[in-house]
Amino acid sequence: MKYNPHKYQQFAIDFIMNHPVAAVFYDMGMGKTSLTCMAIKKLMYEEFEINKVLIIAPLRVAKNTWPSELEKWDELKGLRYSVVVGTATERVRALKADADIYIINRENIPWLVEKSGVPFSFDMVIIDELSSFKSWQSKRFRSLMKVRPLMKRMVGLTGTPSSNGLMDLFAEFRVLDMGERLGRFIGQYRLNYFKPDRMNGPIVYSYKLLPGAEEAIYDKISDITISMKATDYLDMPELISREYPVYLDEKEKKFYEDLKKDLVLQDSDNEITAANAASLSNKLSQMASGAVYADDGTVIDIHTKKLDALEDIVESACGKPIMVVYWYKHDYTRITERLTKLGVKYQKLDTDESIAEWNKGNLPVALAHPAAVGHGINAQQGGSTMVFFSINWSLELYQQTVARLWRQGQSSKTVVVEHIITKDTIDERVLKALESKDISQSALIDAVKANL
Repeated sequence: MKYNPHKYQQFAIDFIMNHPVAAVFYDMGMGKTSLTCMAIKKLMYEEFEINKVLIIAPLRVAKNTWPSELEKWDELKGLRYSVVVGTATERVRALKADADIYIINRENIPWLVEKSGVPFSFDMVIIDELSSFKSWQSKRFRSLMKVRPLMKRMVGLTGTPSSNGLMDLFAEFRVLDMGERLGRFIGQYRLNYFKPDRMNGPIVYSYKLLPGAEEAIYDKISDITISMKATDYLDMPELISREYPVYLDEKEKKFYEDLKKDLVLQDSDNEITAANAASLSNKLSQMASGAVYADDGTVIDIHTKKLDALEDIVESACGKPIMVVYWYKHDYTRITERLTKLGVKYQKLDTDESIAEWNKGNLPVALAHPAAVGHGINAQQGGSTMVFFSINWSLELYQQTVARLWRQGQSSKTVVVEHIITKDTIDERVLKALESKDISQSALIDAVKANL
């Protein structure tokens, strides 16, 4: 197939070629993979600036998406690639293969740098989903920083650069420019742009931006950063986001409130303990969805309100495909039990075969976990309705999951995202938090948006 780039894609290709360090914040579905491949081809075989490229990506994206793009376009036929996944022996063999591009999953970066025994000789590195390097304490970040001086070119790709706020940007840009713009140390970054917010004595739990700091950060990174929204340049379907409220009865509400107040619940057989605020948040989220893990790992059923709502949604769809998003294992178990009872065909989206079945329109219900489908899966051909049975705090996973259906190539003119929300519970706070984080992230993307 011949590659005819959109104007915004050609802009990004030129930007990558003209900037040894580049951050490309393009929305999901805007073709970041293909345009990056085109830039690699030009830099390698037309400009002769690079010899060997490493692409770091989520596992499924490394195995499927990048190879698929490299084989798809006529202009890329000459590029040789090797996928560095599998056992240690298979990975070493892939690293020693004669290729132009080596594609590895991000979890194996520490192994590549410290244990593979293969010299790190890549002069260009692409980080697909730069946001996965937002923790300066992670092993993958520290390992990559050890070899960062060896690279001539660095490119970071993501549609969600600051899913948890601008503190995320420190590590992301540290790995790109070695601290040139936002500083070399996290303490320096915090001191320059933030002040303590929630504290307990000397312990700081959160920070908030200093006056004018947001604009200062955007200004610092603007010379190597471009961003665009899909809605600005693509004929995207309308996105309808709505809530499907459910309500606890008095007994269920008391059970929820007792754990929230006392951090401990006990009946004749089981005990549920929330050791800290994070554990309490997790337990309350489970209870809002209908079940909770006891201290011994057993599942305690609380209510069926969300299952009843999901049943209504599935029945009203009359066979129209629905992607149901869940978070906890007991969510999956309880949902599948209900669907089996109803006689509704379903599959879990966790293999290439199940994704193919969904895209053929053969699944009335597909069950999806955000961590499994959040990146690199094209599922827009199978349906246009998504139901969040449960939600968690990660804006990145939330947006990436929605983008499986709401993207270029969606045949429906409308994508509906339904959130089953248990009223007067933590569900409402999580959804509100995701919305407020999106405001912050949208401000960043708008600040560095490319003007074509």
